[in-house]
Amino acid sequence: MAAVWQQVLAVDARYNAYRTPTFPQFRTQYIRRRSQLLRENAKCGFESGLRRHYLRLRSQLLALRYGPLSEQSSFRASSVRSSRTTLDRMEDFEEDPRAQGARGHRRSVSRGSYQLQAQMNRAVYDERTPGALVPTSVAEASRAMAGDTTLSENYAFAGMHHIFDQHVDSAVPRLQFANDDKHLLACCSLDGTLSIMILSPSPPSVKVVLKGHAGPVTDFAWSLSNDVIVSTSKDGTLRIWNTADGRCIREVRDPEASELLCCTFQPMNNNLTVVGNSKHLLQVVNISTGKKVKGGSSKLTGRVLSMSFDAPGRILWAGDDRGSVFSFLFDMATGKLTKAKRLVVSEGSPICSISARSWISREARDPSLLINACVNKLLLYRVVDNEGTLQLKRSFPIKHGSQPLHSIFCPLMSFRQGACVVTGSEDACVYFFDVERNTKAIVNKLQGHGGPVLDVSFNCDESLLASADSTGMVIIWRREQK
Repeated sequence: MAAVWQQVLAVDARYNAYRTPTFPQFRTQYIRRRSQLLRENAKCGFESGLRRHYLRLRSQLLALRYGPLSEQSSFRASSVRSSRTTLDRMEDFEEDPRAQGARGHRRSVSRGSYQLQAQMNRAVYDERTPGALVPTSVAEASRAMAGDTTLSENYAFAGMHHIFDQHVDSAVPRLQFANDDKHLLACCSLDGTLSIMILSPSPPSVKVVLKGHAGPVTDFAWSLSNDVIVSTSKDGTLRIWNTADGRCIREVRDPEASELLCCTFQPMNNNLTVVGNSKHLLQVVNISTGKKVKGGSSKLTGRVLSMSFDAPGRILWAGDDRGSVFSFLFDMATGKLTKAKRLVVSEGSPICSISARSWISREARDPSLLINACVNKLLLYRVVDNEGTLQLKRSFPIKHGSQPLHSIFCPLMSFRQGACVVTGSEDACVYFFDVERNTKAIVNKLQGHGGPVLDVSFNCDESLLASADSTGMVIIWRREQK
């Protein structure tokens, strides 16, 4: 009886153009979520007569709400198109799927164009100026084995794998896949809870909800072994959670009763967590004892909004709401922080996100920092010395004026041409940029969210991308299959 549910979706698709006519992205999101729910209901085995009765009622209600449609051909076209699909892989109803990528996301170029672009990339690569990144012979050999595919092909995300809406109506400011895991994902919400979701086996589901904070949850971090999550909240507490059963292991209250806004694990010693608060203070906390580390605190010029360690854990960068980024030297033996450098990115512009990467590609070492700073640009900085001094490398235009947006480096260092970063945007889109492309740096653009996209996260093998927005919606995107 899956055909009945296909007919239900066809009826919804027929009226979809009438839903919020000035907001097409919501219509796309609606039909995706509708398809997902119908697939789940189809597995429940409802009585066939009940399904047909529901279809009649649904048709009548839509006709009452939007009026009768005289374009019978549009209904027949939708029905025919829907009959060519199954509820396990529902395509767009308003366009021919063969002219698009998976789930109705239009491809920007054909495969022939990809091959032409690869030849052009090689030509540009051969003409690199002295001082540019020079690949080793090993990198060249590996690139040949990879087939020299373009970054556009490598990051052709389009299909919606799943949509989570358990935090709907409350923003989801952060989400992150577990370390070295393809199917375990967590997010925090301003509704005061965190969710741990599992994406396989199908269907994806919420594994456990972490409840205990008395205020909005602002940030969280996975431990290296994924058995612990730490979270910060505006209720002034740091909480340590057991990810297996959702139990709160320990609660650490801020002595000054200030809002805690961000946190991160020390990458080489997960017994230590660094926390930033609303009273400009950065503090290292021992999560085993719940006590602050002596000498592990420092003050910034504003509210601490973002942090990131370099891979060895020797340098910590922290950003505040007044537009400054500070670098700190971290003593691995004692946990002591020593302030090193300060960079004013833009006076008065909050530093919402900082991501550090030691190697931007396999061609050469190029330590870099990715920063969102409410200046309608995504900023890429080069780390020029062992004290964390930053030098602007380039910027990418996005819509970002006030929301706490975040961005990431792609986790895999590919031998393919280019290097990719991904960011949310206030125009409700997800953008992929090639940091080594001088012109037309946008590699991909995903549409489907109903509000500003606040955070993005890859799983370990880049087969899935998660994105979260200000309305509480979490979308899991899958890589387009060739």
